Amino acid sequence: MARWQPDARGRLAAAAFELFRERGFEQTTVTDIAARAGLDKRTFYRLFGDKREALFSGGEQLEEVLVKAVTETAAGPFEAVVAAFRRVADEIFADRLELVRMRQSIIASSAELQERELRKMSSLTAAVAAALRAKGLSETTAALATESGVTVFRVAYARWIAPDSDASLADLITEVAAELRAITSAPI
Repeated sequence: MARWQPDARGRLAAAAFELFRERGFEQTTVTDIAARAGLDKRTFYRLFGDKREALFSGGEQLEEVLVKAVTETAAGPFEAVVAAFRRVADEIFADRLELVRMRQSIIASSAELQERELRKMSSLTAAVAAALRAKGLSETTAALATESGVTVFRVAYARWIAPDSDASLADLITEVAAELRAITSAPI
């Protein structure tokens, strides 16, 4: 009988990532992932709803950090969202550029994964807007601040994962936020 090994969830996520890179998302089965991790299919489904979730695990932590940062800051609405994304950059994405680039290439190779990524961002956006509304902001103010902050993050993230990028994600978020402020206040 095999000896029990800890962190089944982490082993399954790592195995899925490796197999998606090697074979592609569509060509990888849950059975393949479980076997690579030294586990069975039942364990996989106990920990993940489907194989996409193995690639998108960690979304809860990301949402938690964002909402907490928005809640804790006394800055204005847009600045609170930008600060929250900078915190995410420092706490979650720092020192993970190559891993994130590989993950993004897996997502880019599959329409199904691209759709899942959009749903994840939509969920994060809703959570941040809810946190702003909980601070007493109107629906419109919360929506504008959140959507603007998410746009800043998306543009900064795209710059960060570009092959020639060497700036930190936090610095790029600051840079893109400054660009947005300049655009919105510039005369026509």
